Amino acid sequence: MEYFLLVPLLPFIYFLHQWFFSPSNTQKRLLPPSPTKLPIIGNLHQLGLLPHRSLHKLSKKYGPLMLLHFGSKPVLIASSIDAARNIMKTNDLLWSNRPKSSMADGLFYGSKDVAFSPYGEYWRQIRSVAVLHLLSNKRVQSYRHVREEEISIMVDKIRQQCDSVIDLRDVLSGMTNNIISRVNIGRTYNEGESGIALKAYLLGFKSGLDLLSVFPDSGVFNIGDYIPWLKWLNKINGLDTRVNKVAKGLDAFLENVIEERVIRNKNAEYSVGEAKDFVDVLLEIQNGKETGFPLQRDTLKALLLDAFVAGTDSTYTVLEWTMIELLRYLRVLKKLEDQVRELGQGKTEITEDDLRNMHSLKAVIKETLRLHATVPLLVPRESMEEVKLLDYDIPAKTQVFINAWAIGRDPLSWDDPEVYLPERFLNSDIDVKGLNLELIPVTECI
Repeated sequence: MEYFLLVPLLPFIYFLHQWFFSPSNTQKRLLPPSPTKLPIIGNLHQLGLLPHRSLHKLSKKYGPLMLLHFGSKPVLIASSIDAARNIMKTNDLLWSNRPKSSMADGLFYGSKDVAFSPYGEYWRQIRSVAVLHLLSNKRVQSYRHVREEEISIMVDKIRQQCDSVIDLRDVLSGMTNNIISRVNIGRTYNEGESGIALKAYLLGFKSGLDLLSVFPDSGVFNIGDYIPWLKWLNKINGLDTRVNKVAKGLDAFLENVIEERVIRNKNAEYSVGEAKDFVDVLLEIQNGKETGFPLQRDTLKALLLDAFVAGTDSTYTVLEWTMIELLRYLRVLKKLEDQVRELGQGKTEITEDDLRNMHSLKAVIKETLRLHATVPLLVPRESMEEVKLLDYDIPAKTQVFINAWAIGRDPLSWDDPEVYLPERFLNSDIDVKGLNLELIPVTECI
C-alpha cells in the first residue's frame, strides 16, 4: 500500500509530525481514548483487511468511542448505541456534513448526489427530491409489478437448474440488478444490446464502488484525502486515472439513457398508466416547477447513480447472507418453510400481500441485518462545530464512522449476540425504520 513507501522517510519527517500533533493543541480538551499512532500514517496500519472487525477489536480495549488518526485527520469510531444515538439523533444536524472525498467528487459530479453532498441548502433540496419524488410510498408501490415479475423469473430460472449446481450469488444479483435497473432507467440487465451496455455500465459502477473505499484495502486507498501533501501519489499509482476512466464510462452511459428518454418523451411514446422510472420522474421535475429546485443534468445523473449504489449490492448481499444462515441453522429454515407452505396453500405464487403475515420471514431478515450489516461502517460524517459526545470534547471537522457491525454484536443490547436467533424479533418492537439504533437501517447510511 502507498503509505508503506514512506517508511524510509519517517526519521526525517518525524519532527514535523510531532509539531502538528503536539499535545499542547489538545490538552484543554477531554478527548476519547486513542490507540498509539505512528508518525505520518497515524492509525492506518491498524485497520487490516476487514476494518469493521479490526475496529471492533480495538473498541473492546479502548471503549465504544475512540479517537484514531487516519494520516493527519482525526477520526472517531462509534461502536455503541449511545454514541450512535448522540450522533444520528440528538446532535444530528451538527453531524450532518460529509468529509471531503476526491473519489466521491470524481464519480458523483462533485458530490452532487444524496450520500456525499455537503450540508447546506443543496443538501436539503436534494434529499427532499429523493424522499418525496423517488422514494415515496406511492412511488415504491407503483413498482410492485416489477418486483414480482423479476422474482417470478428468478424462481423459474432456479426451477430449470434444480438438477445442477446453482450459483446463488449470480442468480440473486441478476434479479436485484434487473429490478433496480427497471425502476431506475427502464432497462433490464439482460435486454439485448441495451442489456450489454447496461452490463458494461454495472461493471464500471462496481469499479466505482471499490474506488469509493476510504480504507487501505484492495489497493484503492486514497491517501490524498488523509495525507494531503501526498496526493501526488495518486497520479503515480494510477488511482486518478482509474477514477477518470470509470467516471467517463458511467457518464457516457447515463447521458445516452437520458438523451434517448428526452427524444422518446418528445415523440409521446410513453404509455399512459405505465409506472414511470426514475429517469422520467427526474426529467419531469427538472425545471423546478414542482419543487422550486431546478435539477441540473449532473445532479440528475448523480441521483441515478445513487439508486444503483443503494439498491444493488446491498440487496442481494442480504439475501445471500440469509440463505447462508438458513443453511447453517436448519431449525430456522424448517420453521420458515412451514410458514411459507401454510400461507401458500392453493396459490401458484407468494405475493407481497402475503408478506404481511410472514412474521418468521421478517424476523429472519432482521436477524440477518443485525449480524451482517449491509454497510458495516456507515458513510462517514463530519462535525461542523465543536460538540460534546459521551462527555468528550470533539473538535469541529472531526470525522466519525459508526460501526454498525459492532453495534449489532454488542452484548449489552443482545443476548448471545454471535448466535443466529431470529425468534428474538418475534415479540420485539425493534424495527429497521430508524427509531431503534440497535438495528441501524440501511437508510441511515446516507
